[in-house]
Amino acid sequence: MSLKEQITEDMKTAMRAKDAERLGTIRLLLSAMKQKEVDERIELDDVAVVAIVDKLIKQRKDSITAFEQAARQDLADKEKAEMAVLVGYLPARMSAAEVTAAVQAIVADLGAKGPGDMGKVMGAVKAQLAGKADMGQVSAAVKAALAG
Repeated sequence: MSLKEQITEDMKTAMRAKDAERLGTIRLLLSAMKQKEVDERIELDDVAVVAIVDKLIKQRKDSITAFEQAARQDLADKEKAEMAVLVGYLPARMSAAEVTAAVQAIVADLGAKGPGDMGKVMGAVKAQLAGKADMGQVSAAVKAALAG
């Protein structure tokens, strides 16, 4: 079963269970997926769905930070609940050691020497690790590999 089909099934399950919060989050995700399909006239595969989930999680993290700074804990808690539902659709993430090893292998393959090659390395890393690792962590590992 594809990730897209799993999300649709989870929506039906949430409807039957009358779980309004989970249902709202899943509908939000399905809406973002449908928007991407309509805008780009494509059929989403699992990699594209994971990218959308990642984007929505990043938005939630940013919102949580803003709400906590504004002393709106009620809204921050709502965003955290949505984020918890979204995280369930991500594949298992790579550990920091695995990310570092993968980045170093890619740097060696490309023959990258210094910070000037960061764009080239990040392009290759994104293609290989998309959806498998946190891109903030990957970026830090690339910087460290190219600096040292």
